[in-house]
Amino acid sequence: MFEKDYILRMIEMLGELIRAIIGYIARGEYQLAREKLTEAYLTFLRKDASFFLNIPTDELSTTLLEDHNYTNGHLEILAELLYAEALLHEAQGDPADSLRFYEKALKLFTFTDESNRTFSADRIEKISRIRNRIHELK
Repeated sequence: MFEKDYILRMIEMLGELIRAIIGYIARGEYQLAREKLTEAYLTFLRKDASFFLNIPTDELSTTLLEDHNYTNGHLEILAELLYAEALLHEAQGDPADSLRFYEKALKLFTFTDESNRTFSADRIEKISRIRNRIHELK
């Protein structure tokens, strides 16, 4: 129970941070958005973005759950960070990297949506938005 409450608090904190990062991106403050993202990866997941990029998309959830003892909560946090990364790369005019981050975020959002017993309209909306962006970028 304690771990679940802790993860829920972390997700709430992350939500505030993601909103701030998206605000920085919207204002063109890309360096500040990058710094906050880097800090978030290390704070919430104790790894940097490159660690997650090096794991093949199809193996991402399985590898993190089985080999690195991550929980579904961690995967949801990672999905949010990858989504913010995709937005940042897209805003900076880097569609190839943006696509990579969108694909990984979609994989994790879809996995957590199928694994969780709670409905999340926000998650469903993000999945739809990401699918549309992937389709447009391809």
